[in-house]
Amino acid sequence: MKKGTKITLIVIAVLLVLLAGCVSSIKGKYNSMVDLDEQVKTQWAQVENQYQRRYDLIPNLVATVKGYAAHESDVFTNIANARSKAGGVLQMSDELLEDEEAFARFQKAQNELGSALQRLLVVTENYPELKADENFLALQDQLEGTENRIATERKRYNDVVSAYNKTVRQFPNVFFANMFGFRAKAYFTASESAQSAPVVQF
Repeated sequence: MKKGTKITLIVIAVLLVLLAGCVSSIKGKYNSMVDLDEQVKTQWAQVENQYQRRYDLIPNLVATVKGYAAHESDVFTNIANARSKAGGVLQMSDELLEDEEAFARFQKAQNELGSALQRLLVVTENYPELKADENFLALQDQLEGTENRIATERKRYNDVVSAYNKTVRQFPNVFFANMFGFRAKAYFTASESAQSAPVVQF
């Protein structure tokens, strides 16, 4: 074998090894981003499940309270409006996670629904017989449990989004993320009402 041919074959072999290494590295980074993206979507589904649970619980809670406090029509109207708004944005696609404005609208609707429910529970303080009703107490416990689950799932979602966002923004991953269309996801943030201490009445 000629010396020139040997050198050519060695260069080709080295290039093939380097190319295989690059392909393997890109494949690993891509698969890692896909895995994190799926974790975000899975955790988002858990958040949606808890919002759906709250959404489904509201009619029963409102019906129970109406039996005792029928003249509190403003509160019931506010809850109906907030529930309608939240229902309108509850089933959104995965693109919601990459659109900060749409995500903010979703979060605002959920915050409004949560506030309306808090107002409903404040109204119940005026009706001791309602507070003693077993059905109402069971619904109130379910609502409290659901709100706790929502907070837990939102925190878990933010943790997964943090890991994903770090990965797609770090060097050199940012090049591959841009090339393959991996975009940063939106976080849940505290509502404006969370900035002030709540008023507790007994």
